[in-house]
Parts: sequence; structure tokens; C-alpha cells
Amino acid sequence: MRILVAIPTVGRKVQVGRLLAHLERQARLPDEVVVSAPDSTHVEPIETSGFPVSFVFGRQGSSAQRNTAIEHAGDRFDIITFLDDDFVPADDYLERIEAEFVEHPDYAVVMGHVIKDGARNAGIDWPEALSAIAEAKRAAAPDPSIVDHVGAYGCNMSIRARCIAGLRFDERLVLYGWQEDIDFTSQLRTRGRVVGISSIIGVHLGLKAGRVSGVRFGYSQVVNPVYLIRKGTVPASFALPLMMRNLAANVVRSMRPEPYVDRRGRLRGNLLAVAHLLTGRVEPEYILKI
Repeated sequence: MRILVAIPTVGRKVQVGRLLAHLERQARLPDEVVVSAPDSTHVEPIETSGFPVSFVFGRQGSSAQRNTAIEHAGDRFDIITFLDDDFVPADDYLERIEAEFVEHPDYAVVMGHVIKDGARNAGIDWPEALSAIAEAKRAAAPDPSIVDHVGAYGCNMSIRARCIAGLRFDERLVLYGWQEDIDFTSQLRTRGRVVGISSIIGVHLGLKAGRVSGVRFGYSQVVNPVYLIRKGTVPASFALPLMMRNLAANVVRSMRPEPYVDRRGRLRGNLLAVAHLLTGRVEPEYILKI
């Protein structure tokens, strides 16, 4: 099988270079890596010996940049693996991804297990990520768990290319694209299983550079789930609890916010979104006006 690794990025050229160098350690090298950025100022040339690297440019935003990568792929690959630029995969990551798709023709999407997620805290540095992966390898259970999901976590998700068949990420979910990964991969459940596998591991550093403002993100936390429910791609039983958990966390933690999260900005965005919803306004792209 031919594997394309697609990496959308904004404002993290050093991190992208580090990830590309790290991918040369893969037991099963990618057949190509494509880095999707708004323009050339977000990347820098890098030489890799194990695989070719392409740079593609287009509209900024997670959804738009993923779509640009899909267009670049065409029909040349069997698997498209999307990695965030701050995701650190174990060295056998692609080897295991390929094996799962070969052994299970009913899999449409395979998501790895994030053993540590810096998006949930102040962030994780590179040495800590490598140490966590090594420790997880030593402690790995002999039989991995396989769990079906509504959709996949976009920091690391692999898609059987033929299952995409004309689908694209929703570009109304602009900029950071909150829940664009769930929206896209949940639609693939009609074409195969969407699974998470515990033996395919990596660490999400959760870098804070390149993120959208707290107010914009808070707006998306409320409006995007409602938009996806109305669109019919994500069940209310998944989207509404997610929305309420985030709103509640912002209310409580805005009293004593973490130094690495703009809780008060997020809460302002949440409340603005609620006000818009009460008037019947469901417009994810409104954050471009904030």
C-alpha cells in the first residue's frame, strides 16, 4: 500500500522541520509527505533521505489545508495519514497503520492512541514526548484494544483513500476548524468502520503557537457542534455533551484561569455564540469577523 502523510501547518516552520526529521525514523517510511500551509513563509526547505516532501499552498484553515492535501494526493495513494505538526508518532506508527488496513478491509479510518495530550495542559516538550512513547512501549499490553468511534481525533488519523470518494472537509469550519475532524470522519462510517487502536501510539505536544484567539475558539466551541447537528453528520448525543462540558469548564475556570488558556476569552466567545443561537443564527464562519 502507498501511504501519504499530510501535515497542515500555520506559523510553526521549526516544528514542521523537526517532525519531518523524526519521520525518517519510521520502520515503514511514508511514500511521500505533503506539508499544507497558507504560503511559503510558514515552511522552510528540508532535505530528507527516506521519502520525498512536497509543499502545497492555499487558503488558511485546518479544513481548507486538509482539502488542499487531498487534492494533491489525487488517486496515487491507498492511505492518507493526517498528522498535526505537533504530533510525535512512535517509530512503528506507519507500519502498524498499514498492517491494520491490510488485515481489515472494512476499516475506513484508523486513529492512534494519544498517550499524552498537551492540548489538555500547558503542553509537552519533545524529550518528554519521546520518553513517554518509550515507556508506553515497555508497558504495552499484549492484546491491543480496538474501539469504534463516532469520528477520529484529527491530530492523528489515517483514512483509506478510496473511501474519501469526493468527500471534503467542511470549509465553513474556518481557521482552527473545531470539530472538522469529527465531522469529516463521521461521514465515513457509511463506508467502513472508524476505529481507535491502542497499540498505535504517539504524543500530541499541544503547542500553543498558531492557535486562534480565545474569543474565536470559544465561539466555535458552541456554534460548531450545533451546526454539525443541524447538518446531520454528528449525533446530538455526542455534540451537545461536548459543548456543555466546554462551556461549564470555561465558566468555572474563568474565576482562576490557567496561564496557558484564555478562559475568559473563551467564555466571552461562548456567550456571544449562545446569543446568536437564540436568534437562530448558526454561522461557524462568523469568527472571521471577531
